[in-house]
Amino acid sequence: MTGRQLGTWVRGAAIGLGAGWLAFAGPVAAAAAAPVAADLVVTGARIYTAAGGPLAAALAVKDGRLVYVGAAEGVSPFIGAHTRVERAGGRLVIPGLADTHIHPLDIVDLDVCDLDSKPMSLRELSGFVRTCLARYRTAPGKRLIVHQWNYTSGNQPDPQYPTLRAALDQVSTRHQIELLGNDAHHAAFNSLALASAKNADGLVVGISKQTLGGAFSAYSKLIGVDAVGEPNGAVNEDARYTINPNSMLYTELEATLRVAERIPARLNSVGITAMMDAMATADGLPVYDRLLARHQLTVRTSIAQFYDPARFRRADGQVDWDAMLSQAKALRSRYAGNPLFDAGTVKLFADGVLEGNPFAVPPTLPNGAVLEPLLQPIFATDAAGHATVVGYVDTASASCLAVRAAPQRYAADDTIAAFTKANGFHPGQCQISSGQLQHERGVILEFVRRFHLAGFNVHIHALGDRAVRAAVDAIEAARAEDGVSTTRDGLAHVQLAHPDDVRRIGRDRLFVAFTYGWANASQDYDLTVIPFIQKVSGNSYAALHPAGSYYEANAYPFRSALDAGAVLTAGSDAPVETRDPRPFANMAMALARRNPGELPLNAAEAITIEEVLQAYTINGARFLGRERDAGSLEVGKSADFVLLDRDLLALAKAGRYQDIAATRVLGTWFEGRRVYRAPAAKGRP
Repeated sequence: MTGRQLGTWVRGAAIGLGAGWLAFAGPVAAAAAAPVAADLVVTGARIYTAAGGPLAAALAVKDGRLVYVGAAEGVSPFIGAHTRVERAGGRLVIPGLADTHIHPLDIVDLDVCDLDSKPMSLRELSGFVRTCLARYRTAPGKRLIVHQWNYTSGNQPDPQYPTLRAALDQVSTRHQIELLGNDAHHAAFNSLALASAKNADGLVVGISKQTLGGAFSAYSKLIGVDAVGEPNGAVNEDARYTINPNSMLYTELEATLRVAERIPARLNSVGITAMMDAMATADGLPVYDRLLARHQLTVRTSIAQFYDPARFRRADGQVDWDAMLSQAKALRSRYAGNPLFDAGTVKLFADGVLEGNPFAVPPTLPNGAVLEPLLQPIFATDAAGHATVVGYVDTASASCLAVRAAPQRYAADDTIAAFTKANGFHPGQCQISSGQLQHERGVILEFVRRFHLAGFNVHIHALGDRAVRAAVDAIEAARAEDGVSTTRDGLAHVQLAHPDDVRRIGRDRLFVAFTYGWANASQDYDLTVIPFIQKVSGNSYAALHPAGSYYEANAYPFRSALDAGAVLTAGSDAPVETRDPRPFANMAMALARRNPGELPLNAAEAITIEEVLQAYTINGARFLGRERDAGSLEVGKSADFVLLDRDLLALAKAGRYQDIAATRVLGTWFEGRRVYRAPAAKGRP
């Protein structure tokens, strides 16, 4: 193919997407018959267009739109006296990236007490929080919020610091202390904070062994306890709201509002020019309104409106669907027609998370919803301080049958101690659980049905295989009722999915916002999940990841979902684990499914660099309803593109995944305007 043919092929009406893609992309504007002087020309580049076909070498921009994408020699007629010409020096140019599941109002670095996800023992954790208390001069009776606590690595107890509660009480009994899990699902509190918990009537009754059997019994699976049944400080999911209604979202909203411009700046610095705020409420809208008013929103933004059915219960216990829908429709209408901001999606949690706590006594079970009952592993600690599995409880034994038949008989301290001594495990490990759906199955089905009928796209958080099944059931039922399958419905995360449901996801052409960076084998993390799902002996990679085992075969099924027909997108979920959206590290993990120097998590589920780039570009744009304007570099579309310091395609071909992860953005353009320029490295311009 000659250079001229390439230019014509890229610029022409048959843009190279292929018939299947054109069905989604819609008509694309053709180049003008007579070239006009462009505002910007980029030449000497390797341009991945995300539109199919070979790489281009040059592009031209006029009034924020692409007027040429093609061969180097074809761009000359677009260069006028005032055209700005950028020479890429052979570097790779890609479309602006779309992060389809992020919490942008919480990604800004602020001056707060921040653990930065570093693993710490309970002793080290206590010491760090103590320094924060002094630094931030928290007044007695007030609450110190500690950000980015790593709940799955570290946290080893010792005799002086046996529980999270004890570790935080060592810091202070005069201040309330709260650790915010770096996943937005876990939290931990000291005794003073636990004592501030309010019941359903708004009365302060505190979380204790007594109230866990009374006012807070509905939260029993979400609150960790110690060997005698007292709260151990861990309070997860909705149970956190009894202490702090803002434990999950917008934890530093006032400070963020003052520096709102840092949000798009951070996103642009890693090449992101489109996103979905995956859990947006009215409280956060002033941040976006300020950015829009000041013309600082250099990211095409969709929000997934979040309404918790549990907070819309009427006095009779029924969900007030009309009130919920009224609020959602009003907000959608408020931004209707805004070219940069859309509110046509709603968010629902199908379940929580799949991590338990092997250091708790009894071990805290995961609360994510799974198809098979969770196992009850017996943990010990190895010489290096890591948890290790030394056995399993037989929940069908006579001892466990007796506990389940009369649990009140095994609640006293002396009875617990005697049972544990006689059986080698805590009586609390006799419980049988399959985790839990975030809401009753009927509520999940009704939520999706009603919002689907109202024309909303539905975005569902689902981690466990039972939650994935419930989410797909709800979407299929809603589509069957209203006959509409063109809404951009999808799932987020999908940590574990049964093969039958992966096939349904593909058949339904659902969007799946995978967080690719999570698909790796990590000893400490794996011990919080895998031993509860399948039997493990010890804590080695071989023990945790036997070939063909259920978790190994079905965790983060990138390849299986893609081959089945799912539309893969990419969601960093930042600030979960890190405030950095890290798109290139996520891409590297999609290819390798392992950390450097470690063994993989089922390498057969890896995808290619082209497939993950599609997820981050054209597929993301389709999911956000932006495919006519963004997602690929084609004539007529917005000039949203990124210049990189290395060639991802060549690195992937060479298997240099770590180099992909280290990719730097040299420049980001949004609507033809440069919105980010990398700081010059020492010794070079």
